[in-house]
Amino acid sequence: MGMRSGELAAQAGVNAQTLRYYERRGLLTPPPRSPSGYRSYPDEAVTSVRFIKRAQDLGFCLDEIEELVDLAEGGPEDCDSARALARNRVAQLAERIADLQRMQQSLTELIATCQRPREQRSCPILTSLQEGEHP
Repeated sequence: MGMRSGELAAQAGVNAQTLRYYERRGLLTPPPRSPSGYRSYPDEAVTSVRFIKRAQDLGFCLDEIEELVDLAEGGPEDCDSARALARNRVAQLAERIADLQRMQQSLTELIATCQRPREQRSCPILTSLQEGEHP
């Protein structure tokens, strides 16, 4: 006998709506139903949902996770494909980090500028917002 949606959701740390969404997306195999119509998930579904959540925590989108799930289940060239996905994600993270560092620098400049007399202020953030550009 398998577990119901609520039990799986609790063990995996998600809500039941998430499970149904994962099923619709094809990330989680729809379970058989009990005679009374309840979903009856196998024990290994907990591992599957946790896999998906860990991949999301690493920043993979659901399309990439779908590919990772396929690879984890023995899809073709699993190591090479997983490595390519991970490299792509690292590159995306590097871009995001660079953007965040630029934002941090702009805010640091804003803080320093705000301490000066009004006529000596130069705020790159306010200027960029007025001009419609990114700092």
